[in-house]
Parts: sequence; C-alpha cells; structure tokens
Amino acid sequence: FLLFQVQPIIGKYILPWFGGASFVWITSLLFFQTLLLAGYFYSYIITKLPLRKQIIIHALLIIVGIIVTFITFKTWSSPLTPDLSAKLPDTFPPAVQVLQILLISVGLPYFILSITSTLLQRWFSFSATNKTPYSLYAVSNAGSLLGIASYPFITEPLLTIHNQSIIWSFAFIVFSVLIIISTIV
Repeated sequence: FLLFQVQPIIGKYILPWFGGASFVWITSLLFFQTLLLAGYFYSYIITKLPLRKQIIIHALLIIVGIIVTFITFKTWSSPLTPDLSAKLPDTFPPAVQVLQILLISVGLPYFILSITSTLLQRWFSFSATNKTPYSLYAVSNAGSLLGIASYPFITEPLLTIHNQSIIWSFAFIVFSVLIIISTIV
C-alpha cells in the first residue's frame, strides 16, 4: 500500500517545479521501477546469507530508514516534501534534478518497502515449513491495488500534499517498527 501511495505524492509535489512537464512523470517512473528492481536484487543477494544475518542487516537498514525519515522531518516542512533548496541548480539537466530529488526524499523508504515484502515471504517459508507463503503474495497484491486505487479517489481529494506526506511518513515508521518487532519474534 505504502509503496504505491508514495509515488503520486512526491510526483505531484515536484511536478510544478519543472513546469508540469511530462518528463517528470516519466523520470519518476524510471526511478521507481529501477529502485524496485534494485530492491529485488538486494533481496536475492541477501537471501544467500544465513537467516540471522539477513534479519540483522534488514533491521539495521530499517532503523536507518526511520532515522532518515526523522531527519527529513526536522529539515523540511514535511518528511517527503523537500524545500526548493534541495533542488540542484538549473545548469543540471531536468531529469537529473528529478532523480536527485526523488533519491533524497523517498529513495531509502521506497527501497526498504520494495525489499520487505519479498524478504518476509522468504522468511515465512523458512519459519513455517509446512505452509506456503502464497497468502502473503495475495495480501501484498491487495495492498498494492488498494494503494493505487485509493490515491485518486480518497487520498488526493481529501488531503493536502503536506498532510499526505506526514501521514505516509508516520505509516512508514509504524510499518518499520512492526517489521522489526516481527523479525525479533
């Protein structure tokens, strides 16, 4: 759910910075798809390690994500929406500017979200050897669909970008804490 909510939040936020040009959406799509692929690659590589090391590494990454979320909240007016001072000078190509803004504002949280579903499914298959993780796939897909469908009909009309950013960041922190707790248990 969070994975598919953050994309339109930040995309809509930075769109006016570049005159509403279509390259913002195209570059954002490139960024999110590349980061998702990197997350899948990370999941593949980390599962080669012993389970205990996987959990420790992922928990540390989540803790860094929480810390970064708090830092951005203190630095900007809201956790996902950077100030104009975060934008590179106009001497840089616009696509590079968009990629840089996306990387510093949502890069790490998005990467963590892209990793977690696949890792949890893998860990579930280790811990519950007599059960299949397919129910987790269904829950993940339902959350994705709900995230995509709810943004234009619920989130966008009812909340400002500022409020969307704060609620999303709070939900990300709650999600992160619950993941850490579930890996410990």
